Amino acid sequence: MAFPTDFIWGAATSAYQIEGAAAEDGRGPSIWDHFCRKQGAVWQEQSGDTACDHYHRYANDVALMKRIGLQAYRFSVSWSRVLPQGFGTANAKGLDFYDRLVDRLLAAGITPFLTLYHWDFPQALQERGGWLQPESSDWFAAYTDLVVNRLSDRVQYWFTFNEPQIFVELGFHDGRHAPGERLPFSEVLAISHNVLRAHGKAVQAIRQISRSKPWVGYAAAVSEVPVPATLKADDIEAARQAFFSIETENLISNSWWTDPMIFGQYPSEGLQRFERSLPALESDSMRIINQPLDFIGINVYSGKKYRQAKDGKPKAVPFEAGHPLTSFQWPVVPESLYWAARFYAERYHKPLYVSENGMSNVDWVSLDGRVHDPQRIDFLRRYLQELRRACDTGIDIRGYFHWSLMDNFEWAAGYRERFGIVHIDYPTQKRTLKNSAFWYKKVISARGLHL
Repeated sequence: MAFPTDFIWGAATSAYQIEGAAAEDGRGPSIWDHFCRKQGAVWQEQSGDTACDHYHRYANDVALMKRIGLQAYRFSVSWSRVLPQGFGTANAKGLDFYDRLVDRLLAAGITPFLTLYHWDFPQALQERGGWLQPESSDWFAAYTDLVVNRLSDRVQYWFTFNEPQIFVELGFHDGRHAPGERLPFSEVLAISHNVLRAHGKAVQAIRQISRSKPWVGYAAAVSEVPVPATLKADDIEAARQAFFSIETENLISNSWWTDPMIFGQYPSEGLQRFERSLPALESDSMRIINQPLDFIGINVYSGKKYRQAKDGKPKAVPFEAGHPLTSFQWPVVPESLYWAARFYAERYHKPLYVSENGMSNVDWVSLDGRVHDPQRIDFLRRYLQELRRACDTGIDIRGYFHWSLMDNFEWAAGYRERFGIVHIDYPTQKRTLKNSAFWYKKVISARGLHL
């Protein structure tokens, strides 16, 4: 059975991971520019200074998208490229770049899906206190105004944030990502609240000033999706409980972020667990955060099995010896895509996009000039079968974005991991379509009929 006729097939990237041109045409530094210069912060001291040089090669990259048959492209705007100081005077050359990119996409018949924030916070604002400052939500709203004013006549689909739970937890709690801080948990909670307020104000801005009818959501990191060890009702319920529970003092949570957006309140389990660390909440906070959303994006890569223990609580079940792993050492769990979609749909009743899914692999250009990546093709076939299963059961899933269009700067892992369906030879910037790209082209043209 094929996917619905209006199902959207695309691929995704983010600005810092591919653009390069870090010090060109008025771009200001971001927290990732600074973090990459900390000794030992990034694998082999690598950075996004050049990355995939997409800033100069975007026209060729769009041509590759068209060649693959992509119907949509999810990308992010670099805040510090359009506002070098984070606020104030806009950088005309930075805005011009995104103008050209959007125009090129539309000319190729590719629908732009724009992410406002994919982790590259302006360093100038970080030095003013960053996300810990209550006015950070106003900074983000002003930045949103700028981008929407410039692009909303041609851009209809908007993501406010990509994976807030990841950049807050890894950037401010355990320090593995930019800006590399390890703050008291009370301050991490304050940051999460400010980010949620920023999301709400951005949604308001998009709806107020967009020059075309907007379709607005955000992309959630659905990390290690709890999947039932069996299809017994008790194990399904155990996985569901694990999916939304807040068991430890961290913010990698599916409910802490999405519940306030959809329901206008933090989950009670989180409020109880974090009671001693919670900041004082402004009287209008939940009204601002609880803005109507048109969709939720889910970023799904892996999962973890759960069953119901004798005490009625969810219990993780270890994988058998030799369970397949990606080169990032993430377990391959295709059913995670089905269960993530099902659990989100049941709880939030919003249309869904799979805004990221893919795998890191050990890829290179073979002597025949091809990039043979059969593991990725097999991975995608297995995951897309589960996605079709979700669609066939009536879950409202509107599209799928492969992560990533091209190999890129993979944050603290540098250029070690390759997620793309387009191979990048970084010294020469030569692009080579991997076998998975040709396979994906066939999937798109057949609407997934022969998976």
